[in-house]
Amino acid sequence: MITYAPLMATLHKKQISKTELQKGIGTSSATIAKISKDQYVSMKIINNICAYLDCNDINEVIEYVKEDHKA
Repeated sequence: MITYAPLMATLHKKQISKTELQKGIGTSSATIAKISKDQYVSMKIINNICAYLDCNDINEVIEYVKEDHKA
Protein backbone atom coordinates (compact mmCIF):
# COMPACT_ATOMS: atom_id res chain seq x y z
CA MET A 1 0.00 0.00 0.00
CA ILE A 2 1.22 3.48 -0.79
CA THR A 3 0.84 6.03 1.97
CA TYR A 4 1.23 9.78 1.81
CA ALA A 5 2.21 10.07 5.49
CA PRO A 6 5.66 11.38 4.51
CA LEU A 7 3.97 14.15 2.52
CA MET A 8 2.00 15.25 5.57
CA ALA A 9 5.24 15.32 7.59
CA THR A 10 6.99 17.30 4.84
CA LEU A 11 4.13 19.81 4.68
CA HIS A 12 4.26 20.23 8.45
CA LYS A 13 8.05 20.63 8.41
CA LYS A 14 7.87 23.27 5.65
CA GLN A 15 4.81 24.92 7.24
CA ILE A 16 2.71 24.50 4.10
CA SER A 17 -1.02 23.86 4.41
CA LYS A 18 -2.95 21.43 2.24
CA THR A 19 -4.76 24.42 0.72
CA GLU A 20 -1.45 26.05 -0.18
CA LEU A 21 -0.30 22.77 -1.74
CA GLN A 22 -3.54 22.51 -3.70
CA LYS A 23 -3.16 26.01 -5.11
CA GLY A 24 0.57 25.61 -5.65
CA ILE A 25 0.21 22.54 -7.84
CA GLY A 26 -3.03 23.64 -9.47
CA THR A 27 -5.20 20.71 -8.46
CA SER A 28 -8.65 20.22 -6.98
CA SER A 29 -9.67 19.84 -3.36
CA ALA A 30 -10.90 16.34 -4.32
CA THR A 31 -7.34 15.34 -5.21
CA ILE A 32 -6.05 16.63 -1.88
CA ALA A 33 -8.83 14.66 -0.15
CA LYS A 34 -7.70 11.50 -1.97
CA ILE A 35 -4.15 12.08 -0.79
CA SER A 36 -5.41 12.54 2.78
CA LYS A 37 -7.15 9.16 2.53
CA ASP A 38 -4.13 7.40 0.95
CA GLN A 39 -6.07 6.87 -2.26
CA TYR A 40 -4.71 6.77 -5.81
CA VAL A 41 -3.51 9.94 -7.47
CA SER A 42 -1.67 10.09 -10.78
CA MET A 43 2.09 10.16 -11.19
CA LYS A 44 1.65 13.62 -12.70
CA ILE A 45 0.22 14.87 -9.40
CA ILE A 46 3.04 13.22 -7.44
CA ASN A 47 5.55 14.81 -9.82
CA ASN A 48 3.92 18.22 -9.38
CA ILE A 49 4.04 17.83 -5.60
CA CYS A 50 7.73 16.91 -5.70
CA ALA A 51 8.51 19.89 -7.93
CA TYR A 52 6.49 22.31 -5.79
CA LEU A 53 8.12 21.11 -2.57
CA ASP A 54 11.58 20.95 -4.18
CA CYS A 55 12.01 17.38 -2.95
CA ASN A 56 15.36 15.62 -3.01
CA ASP A 57 13.78 12.18 -2.70
CA ILE A 58 10.38 10.61 -3.43
CA ASN A 59 10.40 9.37 0.18
CA GLU A 60 9.53 12.91 1.20
CA VAL A 61 6.12 12.37 -0.42
CA ILE A 62 5.22 8.67 -0.49
CA GLU A 63 6.09 5.44 1.27
CA TYR A 64 5.37 1.81 0.46
CA VAL A 65 3.97 -0.14 3.40
CA LYS A 66 3.67 -3.89 2.97
CA GLU A 67 0.15 -5.09 3.67
CA ASP A 68 -0.45 -8.14 5.82
CA HIS A 69 -2.74 -10.47 3.84
CA LYS A 70 -3.07 -13.16 6.51
CA ALA A 71 -6.59 -14.46 7.02
